[in-house]
Amino acid sequence: MTLSTVQTDRAPAAIGPYSQGIAAGQWLFVSGQIGLAPGTANLVSADFADQARQALENLRQIVESGGSSLSQVVSVDVFLCDITQFGTFNEIYESYFSAHKPARAVVEVKGLPKGALVEVKCIAVLLG
Repeated sequence: MTLSTVQTDRAPAAIGPYSQGIAAGQWLFVSGQIGLAPGTANLVSADFADQARQALENLRQIVESGGSSLSQVVSVDVFLCDITQFGTFNEIYESYFSAHKPARAVVEVKGLPKGALVEVKCIAVLLG
């Protein structure tokens, strides 16, 4: 099986020793994305909704750069620092995943890198 690294400037660079994504066979594995603005190492704002939108946008950019699309995402894992933001996250998430609804897990965590409030990662099927 061939492994290839996915790297795009349309999403933030990895902030540690990992790749934005890895394509393996017919699968694309996207690393956890927080609400960092591309080209910076800064969160887009301290607001949960802003961070959630940016994290999902970063995820989308990596998925597309890796040769797939959000309609091919099979699984999403979500990490929230405050589970009471679950409803707000769902509203934002639905704008990215409306007709197609991947399998998903949402868990509350004590903390995330850079003081982020939300992190998302996914697995997608590669197109073609």
